[in-house]
Parts: sequence; structure tokens; C-alpha cells
Amino acid sequence: MGWLTTLFGCLTPAFLILSPVLSYSDQAYSMYRTRSSAGFSLDIPLIMLVASLLRIFYYPGAKFDNALLVQSFVMVAVQVVLLKIALDHRPPPYSRGGDAAVPFARASETQRPFDFWQWKSPKPYWRFLLSLFIGLVICELLLAPVPSVYQSYSLLIGYVGLSVEATLPIPQILANARSRSCKGFRLSVLASWLIGDAMKMFWFFTSTTTIPWAFKLCGMFQAACDTFLGVQYMMYGDGEAGSKGHSLPGWQHELQPNGFTTASGLGNPPGRRTSATEKTI
Repeated sequence: MGWLTTLFGCLTPAFLILSPVLSYSDQAYSMYRTRSSAGFSLDIPLIMLVASLLRIFYYPGAKFDNALLVQSFVMVAVQVVLLKIALDHRPPPYSRGGDAAVPFARASETQRPFDFWQWKSPKPYWRFLLSLFIGLVICELLLAPVPSVYQSYSLLIGYVGLSVEATLPIPQILANARSRSCKGFRLSVLASWLIGDAMKMFWFFTSTTTIPWAFKLCGMFQAACDTFLGVQYMMYGDGEAGSKGHSLPGWQHELQPNGFTTASGLGNPPGRRTSATEKTI
């Protein structure tokens, strides 16, 4: 096992640093090429940006492996680009009234407090991220001179950040379950997640460098979620929901950015108002 540990000790850090690019470049290019981010959960950039920023500020107190720190910086850069593309290519409105800028049109049943991460224009997304970064910088400057308090603070944001990252597959799992389809979620992303999980688990428990238990516990949870996502992909595939036999006859389901489907097409249920878009179909 000695040679295998050495091999993974060399390959895994390099893979981790490149994994954000390997995981999301295909997804970003697909949305840019098709001019649509339908089927892609906007919660993924939110989760990864928050988790990566917290992990960056966790480093001064934990001094974990440098490869994990570099990966966090690369992940922030990649997710900023991914969020920009996803916001620029949100699906068109499905009703009158100027809903073109609404990322979760006709999903009011899941409306969040203050419309968090469901804002009409892109500006609030960037304001939130900038505010989070400034807040972390201020806390770092104020608490770093007080070692007793800073150590607890560092541990807190470390566990919070890694716990947030561990929930990464959950929005996509829920989106797939609602739509009975994995359409819009790239197989390349899933494959990179599963390969990365396998490599990380081996490296975390065999590495001679410092890997805090926060990484190990959250990594195991995320690996379990990614595996379930793989099961979903085998069950649903990347086709339309209707092709799997889950939709009602005469109905066509349109996949929203948060994974919800809206029905349109040949028939309308009693009391349901037909939108302008549906009248043109």
C-alpha cells in the first residue's frame, strides 16, 4: 500500500486543484452554447462560493494542506464565471408582466424569505457575495489579535463552510426528483464529482499532511450524496421527463432553473390560467 499512498499523495492534490475547472467547464460551455441555464440549479454556485470563501478564511487558523487552499481560490473563480453565465442565460418568461428577469418564475410555492437567491436582477447576487467577503475580512481583522476567540471562530467557519459544501448535491437531487429527469445536469460534472470523492476519501485518510476531521466527515457525507445522484442519473437519464412516462398525456413539461417543471401544451387543468407563452404553442 506504500506505493499506492505515495501515488495518490501526488495525484490527488493536483486533481483537487484542477477539479473545479474539470467539473464545471463543460457545464458552463453547455449553458453558453445553448443560451439556456434551464435544468441547472443556481444553488450550486451559491453553495460553492459560500463554502469556498469560508474555507479560505478557515486556513489561517487550521493550516491545512496547501492544495485544499489553492483549490478554494480556483473554485471561487470558476463559480463566479458559472454564475455569470447562468444568470445571463436564464429561460425566457412564461407569462405576461415582465417576468424575464425572474430566475424562478412560477415557483412561488418555494419562495424564500426576502426572495433570497431568487432575485429579479443579477445585481443582488453580486452584492450578497461582496458583502459576505467584506464581512469575513472584517471578522478576520478584528478576531485574529485575540487567539482564544479566534481559534473558536476559525473552527466554526471551517465546519460551517465544509458542511455547506457537503450539501452541494442536494439541490440537484431535489431538482431531479421533482422533474423526474436529469436533463440540464451534465454527466461530466457527475463523473468528476464521483472520481473526486473516491480520490479524496483515500487521500484524506492516508495523507501525511494536515487534514482536519472537518474535511473527512463532510467529505464522507458528500460522497454519499454524490453516489445517490449517480443512482438518479441511472434511473432518469438526461431525457425529458415525458420520455420516462411520468408526465400526464397531452402535457409538456418545461424545466425551470431550479429544477421545477411547469406544464404547458395541449391541455390545461381546471381553473388554471393559460399564459401568453402557452397560447402560442
